[in-house]
Amino acid sequence: MIQSYFITLPPYERGFHLITARVLEALPELPENGLLTVFIQHTSAGICINENADPDVLEDFNMVFERLVPERGLPYVHTVEGPDDMPAHIKSVFCGSSVTIPVVHGKLTLGTWQGIYLGEFRNHGGRRKLVATIIS
Repeated sequence: MIQSYFITLPPYERGFHLITARVLEALPELPENGLLTVFIQHTSAGICINENADPDVLEDFNMVFERLVPERGLPYVHTVEGPDDMPAHIKSVFCGSSVTIPVVHGKLTLGTWQGIYLGEFRNHGGRRKLVATIIS
């Protein structure tokens, strides 16, 4: 069986934000076994899985993303939506637009230190929409 659920996240400030709990709260009870895929319906934000124990990891992510793809100093052609838009599109490619997590015994099989993250790459990205699909 395949079931999809639409999740709208509240606006987040620029950076990486742990959203595992928000995703799980929006879903019904998970099946005994299956897969959960979470897809973000935006091109200026991303979704990924990474460490959820030490907040310094997210600070380092932000620092590296800002150095790799700065808002200013590169001759971007697509500038009509503001100086943070094109860099946000590029950062979302690095981060990705979906994650897939196995479900075993009714629980996500994330590792001990793993969590699902929203990468918000705009200064004012607004509410972000996700599609969570459960395959059982």
